[in-house]
Amino acid sequence: MTPGLAGFVVAADEGAWADVLDHVRAALRENFELAPERAGAVAQRRTWFDTFDWRLYRAGLSLQYVTAQRAGALVLTSARASGGPNRDASGRAEQPVTGWRPGRTYHASDLPNGPIPDRISDLIHPRALLPVVTIASTAEVDRLLNDDGKTVARLIIERPVAGKRPLPPRITIAEVRGYGGQARRAARLVACAPGVEPGPETTSAEARLLDAALRAIGRRAGDYSNKVSAKITAEMPADRAVATILVALLDNLEANVEGVLRDTDTEFLHDLRVSVRRTRAAIKLLGDALGLADEHVERFAADFKWLGDLTTPVRDLDVHLLGFSEMAATLKAAKQDDLEPFRAFLAQRRAREFRLLSRGLRSRRFAELTRDWRAALTAIPDSAKKRGRRQPESMTAGQLAIRRTRRAFRKVRRKGGAITPDSPHESLHDLRKRCKELRYVLEFFAPLHDKAAYAAVLGDLKGLQDCLGEFQDNEVQIDEIRAMAGAMHEAGVAPIPTLLAMGEFTAGLAARQEAARAVFETRFARFAGPQGRLHMGTLLGARDAGHAGPGVDGRRRGTA
Repeated sequence: MTPGLAGFVVAADEGAWADVLDHVRAALRENFELAPERAGAVAQRRTWFDTFDWRLYRAGLSLQYVTAQRAGALVLTSARASGGPNRDASGRAEQPVTGWRPGRTYHASDLPNGPIPDRISDLIHPRALLPVVTIASTAEVDRLLNDDGKTVARLIIERPVAGKRPLPPRITIAEVRGYGGQARRAARLVACAPGVEPGPETTSAEARLLDAALRAIGRRAGDYSNKVSAKITAEMPADRAVATILVALLDNLEANVEGVLRDTDTEFLHDLRVSVRRTRAAIKLLGDALGLADEHVERFAADFKWLGDLTTPVRDLDVHLLGFSEMAATLKAAKQDDLEPFRAFLAQRRAREFRLLSRGLRSRRFAELTRDWRAALTAIPDSAKKRGRRQPESMTAGQLAIRRTRRAFRKVRRKGGAITPDSPHESLHDLRKRCKELRYVLEFFAPLHDKAAYAAVLGDLKGLQDCLGEFQDNEVQIDEIRAMAGAMHEAGVAPIPTLLAMGEFTAGLAARQEAARAVFETRFARFAGPQGRLHMGTLLGARDAGHAGPGVDGRRRGTA
């Protein structure tokens, strides 16, 4: 369709919609004759699908299940896509489907074969597609006739309803081949009608309709992310900033509980665990800035450790199951089918551990933890307001960010610099923990940092973390597979070919661990060497985080 013909919206109060549409038709009758396309309006239902963390939306995609006249189809649109099989030049792909249920969730493995699943399966895995919002609408179609009685364009007026709330009517001029000029003339007449607004050219009509539907149910596109998204400023009192960060982490944690309990997809538990780890790190690294009594901090630290321990077994099993096919594909001496008893063992153990996890998340202890933690955090900004103005000895968020980031960076440099080729594995595991702490502090205070400097430091740190993570994860997997092989053998569910296949796979993990260890020095040198120190120094406002700036070289540390 020619740009500018679609996406007109009635911009008036609901009581004036009928008058606006009458004005539109009157304006078109000055140049065309209007003839109804068919008797009555055409009913249609659209349900948008996306993952909980909006992976399609963030990739510029919109997936709908559309039903009309007893037929259903998946429709994928993208403002950035080009033409191709089953797609038009605007990036629209349509695929008829049968048996699709708009109220259920779908994993990539549940999707029917076709161009749309081919395009989105890798993007959404391992998340599930969830129904986001449904619109029921009726559309009236009028043909626009020229003086010869030929149809030169069509006027489509759609009346959408989200839930029980009517949305402003949408107006589209549909082009007829060979009469593009007439369609553009009709679009100009619609645009000039009082009470009509054209949608922005940078946003598709489907995206605008989705935004309107989400607003009607109190949501917005992209309203969840597992990233730290606390609204803090450098001038904010430190206690209030830390409380704001921790409240944002608690919001994310609680947002994932229902998905974990329903076992919708494995990423709900992953994101919940990330929020728990970040919270534990924030309590350890920033908790003293909150001003809470020591016994309160100790209680919450213990409870969040309990929550982390509670979620660990299921997540570890999820990791094994998610990577199972890839693991089986690496076998050379053994056959992939030899590992099937292992898969069954993993699934059975996960079912048992998931029951324990569900019981814990429904427990009184968990309910009291989230309730009391939120109450303690929300009371901190209130107390700051009661004080009226900040006391002279108090820190700002900006000062706290610099001091705690510098401290965490020093720990990483010191511990990493002490590691030699003969150091035990535990030294690398401990360094990984210190790197995580630095990563969390950087993420907590990201809004306060220069974006370019932040990206440079984070890039250096990620390279080191990837290496350390590969080293530790392989070791953990080796230990877990050995333990499970023993348990399977004792239970009499481990045929000899299965045990041999598991042994072959652990050998491969050991080789990957050695490879990660071999590149550690290079990764650490990049992070903690002159270039890495320069990046950190730029982030903290000093020339060199290892040798210059207040508090950097051990002098003038203040209360860091």
